[in-house]
Amino acid sequence: MKSVKKSIIRTLAALVMLTMTGTVQAQNIQLHYDFGHNLYNDISERYSTLVTLEFFKPDKWGQTYCFADIYNYGDGSAGAYWELSREFSVTRNKQWAVHVEYNGGASSIKNTSIATRFQHAALAGMAWNWASKDFAKTFSIQAMYKQYFNGMSRKGFAGAQLTFVWGINFAHKLLTFSGFLDTWYDPDVNGKLIILTQPQFWVNFNALRGMKGVNLSVGTEVEFSNNFVFNKYGNNNQCFLIPTIAAKWTF
Repeated sequence: MKSVKKSIIRTLAALVMLTMTGTVQAQNIQLHYDFGHNLYNDISERYSTLVTLEFFKPDKWGQTYCFADIYNYGDGSAGAYWELSREFSVTRNKQWAVHVEYNGGASSIKNTSIATRFQHAALAGMAWNWASKDFAKTFSIQAMYKQYFNGMSRKGFAGAQLTFVWGINFAHKLLTFSGFLDTWYDPDVNGKLIILTQPQFWVNFNALRGMKGVNLSVGTEVEFSNNFVFNKYGNNNQCFLIPTIAAKWTF
């Protein structure tokens, strides 16, 4: 447990230093209060708050995306998960792209001896991206080969992942509906398939009269998962529907 916490502290310190030097610019930071531990006895030891950092940058070759989730209890952080992806456009209109990605992280369940490592995974495949002329609506589909590497608890294995990502701004950009849906192969769960989706709904203050430059949004995220969330007994063969209440600042 101590080594996990020390690793998380070092990672956070590195992120802060990179941000201060201008090497990394997080485009938004989110704070979520998670109701999972209130709603389900099986995950009563689940973290209470979640901090998400997101970074996205397009360029002439394609685009780079990264996010980090940091899991927190009242007395400190207890885990982190992050993804880094890069796309290389293969068509002039940038709709089709080669997609490569890394996933990994670690978390623990408070008051138990259970610690979960998100096994290192590398992904590669193709992406199809679409956006409306004003970029108020965006949509992406990613079909990827997924390779898990050997870990302490289980052997590496290969599979596939299908990802959908969407974003819709409406009501003169006052409201945003966004999110993703992932489904991927895992031989150790019931049905050998994991499903995870996290749609978000935001009210954007900077769209209100007299609030230009106030880049605060408030809203919610609803996580639906099947065979993904680990309970306090160390199992992840369940379905959960977990809402949050959240605030977001966009840079």
